[in-house]
Amino acid sequence: MKINFIRLVLFLFTISVFSQTDKVKVVNDNQGIKLVVNGKSFMVNGMNWDYIPIGKNTVNINFWDKSEGFIKEAIDTEMALLKNMNVNAIRQYTGVPPKWIQYIYENYGIYTMLNHSFGRYGLNLDGSWVAVTDYSDPLTQNELLSEIEQWAKEYSNTPGLLLYLLGNENNYGLFWAGAETEDFPDKEEERKIVGEERGRPMYRLMNEAAKIIKEIDSFHPVAICNGDVLFIDIVADECKDVDIYGTNTYRGVSFGDIFEVVKKKLNKPILFTEFGSDAFNAKEGKEDQKMQTYYDVANWKEIYKNAAGLGKSENSVGGFTFQFSDGWWKFGFDYRKNADLHDNDASWSNGGYSIDFVENKNNMNEEWFGICAKGPTNPQGLYKLYPREAYYALKEVHKLNPYAEGVTLNVIDDYFLKISY
Repeated sequence: MKINFIRLVLFLFTISVFSQTDKVKVVNDNQGIKLVVNGKSFMVNGMNWDYIPIGKNTVNINFWDKSEGFIKEAIDTEMALLKNMNVNAIRQYTGVPPKWIQYIYENYGIYTMLNHSFGRYGLNLDGSWVAVTDYSDPLTQNELLSEIEQWAKEYSNTPGLLLYLLGNENNYGLFWAGAETEDFPDKEEERKIVGEERGRPMYRLMNEAAKIIKEIDSFHPVAICNGDVLFIDIVADECKDVDIYGTNTYRGVSFGDIFEVVKKKLNKPILFTEFGSDAFNAKEGKEDQKMQTYYDVANWKEIYKNAAGLGKSENSVGGFTFQFSDGWWKFGFDYRKNADLHDNDASWSNGGYSIDFVENKNNMNEEWFGICAKGPTNPQGLYKLYPREAYYALKEVHKLNPYAEGVTLNVIDDYFLKISY
């Protein structure tokens, strides 16, 4: 009798815990590939989100160490804006306490894609900081896999968790010495050597991490965050246990052939973990909200048109626009100086953004990617956001559900033609 009672208690406890956990899975059938959350098709209408006041940066903000009242006020203000924009998911990095993921979900209906940088910006090994991660090193492998195991255990039963994300364009980090975005090397031979010597061990380790996560948590998919499609053939070889191909992709007004490439090479869903446009016209030397909106809206149109059931690539599951508010600290990332200055310097060049592109000049302004402009900080350490044109246009974009009955490619075309900016 006593044993049966204990079993009953354990059973009820298990039901209680897991009834709160959203069941998220990737479904691949004759309609294509999509995310399904609690039995319903789910298009990720996401946003890259953080809370960094002017004058602060990712190192000195310590947002989650603030008082509960401060965190709640900041979250309530920003999540209300995001909910009004019809955003249903945000990208957050490791460090957010599970209770705040749950709070955001239960109060605003917004999920969290939880991101572990996976050594992208260095790693602490045996008490010493190693700036450049060597994924072939056994000590590094043990440290990262140990972190991932603890990470999954901490967050696995968190209501509001959407999926796990490993890395942040770590393939680019194999070339760059720091974290600031730079122009990418052009030599194909150099890329291949780096891919084999440094990239392959990294992707193999990511796959091991994915297996560990899935052993602990079978209710949430695992994605990697790659820079565009660089080394996608190695990904195909080494990341067979990864569920979703996440990518930071900045190609301008069109993503081009990326949907088909991912479908052909991987047969996995594609999730845009970063994409979009800055709001500063480098050619004219001034803010250009219409330019930003033009690129953002065009990108979302392609994301929707490549969703399952619509007849194109049918492997797009959504994206996270970069980003909700301007990052005043981002130019000169390695030193994080002048965080109280909204820098107009562009740090890299991209011909896909033809409106402000000039040959041999940088046109990508890292500190101006906000869908909202950032106001001054008050004595309590809080600030206001001022939505740009893109905010209102994307609010309309996210009202459309590409999985809804009767939605076709023509319906999507007509819908987007009516979005004014």
